[in-house]
Amino acid sequence: MSDLLSGVPTTAVRKGRSYMATTAIHSNAQVARRAYEAFGSGDMATVRQLMTDDTVWHILGKNPLSGDKKGKDAVFSFFGQLMQLSGGTFHLDIHDVLASDQHTIVLVTEHAEKDGKKWRSNAVHVIHPDAEGRTKEFWAFQEDQRAADDFWG
Repeated sequence: MSDLLSGVPTTAVRKGRSYMATTAIHSNAQVARRAYEAFGSGDMATVRQLMTDDTVWHILGKNPLSGDKKGKDAVFSFFGQLMQLSGGTFHLDIHDVLASDQHTIVLVTEHAEKDGKKWRSNAVHVIHPDAEGRTKEFWAFQEDQRAADDFWG
């Protein structure tokens, strides 16, 4: 079983059943990684391509960034506000991307600076992709929403 944990393709037998560990990456995970890499490098044209026209983003909390963003223009306005409030310091570290046909989960740490304060928050981003893997719907869940509200408020 140690080979399973190391990511090496192998077959394990447990209670008469065979299990196969693979290194294949779901296409929705690949699309999400591409979108996050584009965001991190400032390639907004690629970010725009990787979301549907009618995308909806749900930003939880009680702060100036909170609310539902409907459509690409609203999402890009949110990105602008995020960068404006953080003086361009907002960035993400990706820990993992998990995907199926219906969901993509991105585990991240979000970082920003604002008014001389530094903020760091583990977060879970939940994406409902369309058939091509583009973001149709997005939710951001913070490790500590109150701390996020205090920072961004």
